[in-house]
Amino acid sequence: MFISLLKSKIHCAHVTEANLHYMGSITIDGILMDAAGIVPNEHVHVVNNNNGNRIETYVIRGEEGSGEICLNGAAARKFQVGDEIIIMSFGMFSLEEAKGIKPKVIFPDKDNHIQNPALR
Repeated sequence: MFISLLKSKIHCAHVTEANLHYMGSITIDGILMDAAGIVPNEHVHVVNNNNGNRIETYVIRGEEGSGEICLNGAAARKFQVGDEIIIMSFGMFSLEEAKGIKPKVIFPDKDNHIQNPALR
């Protein structure tokens, strides 16, 4: 049996853009993606701490070091620039593997940059 567990999350990032006229997805600064272990096209859940909205989408790699967090397509109606969000990725693990899983948690600053150089 396999179970779905939290693999990683980017905790309390801030939306820098909401682009209604782009095909649906979330664009994330490549440095944040690498630090969290998130890959392009990965399925993620995104929670808006400002209004409670939650969506599922896929990831597009953004420019490294840009701090970019852009909600694209229909999601742009649920997220506004400046909103604080949590981006979560999940993985499938056997029950045995699940016992040793420790999610990566990334805490960006207000500009979506990682303060701990070891995580870059």
